[in-house]
Amino acid sequence: MNIVDSSGWLAYFADEPNAKHFLTPLNGTDSLVVPTITIYEVFKVVLRESSENEALQAAVAMGKGRVVDLTASIAIAAAKISLEHKIPMADSTILATAKEFEATVWTQDSDFKNIDDVKYFPKK
Repeated sequence: MNIVDSSGWLAYFADEPNAKHFLTPLNGTDSLVVPTITIYEVFKVVLRESSENEALQAAVAMGKGRVVDLTASIAIAAAKISLEHKIPMADSTILATAKEFEATVWTQDSDFKNIDDVKYFPKK
């Protein structure tokens, strides 16, 4: 299973240099887990930088994976991860969701650097 965090989705949608790193997990929708927090973050950025239509198209594309809601058990695990790694709520929620689904996180967000089961690609 794979999770592409918000920075990876945004790189992909903007066709940034790092987009190529996220093609493998994004093309494998059968094994793609999409935490709802990533939909929120991507929608917000695309809406701010482009248009509501583009943001909705991004959300629809993200919905091709297995969309996972924030449950109480994931929220509790995320709080523990946030304290352990000193990372923000969204990042810890993504990690907690990854643990729940035994997924690898694909990212270019430095908050995930040096965390197990994360494929980190420095932003170019």
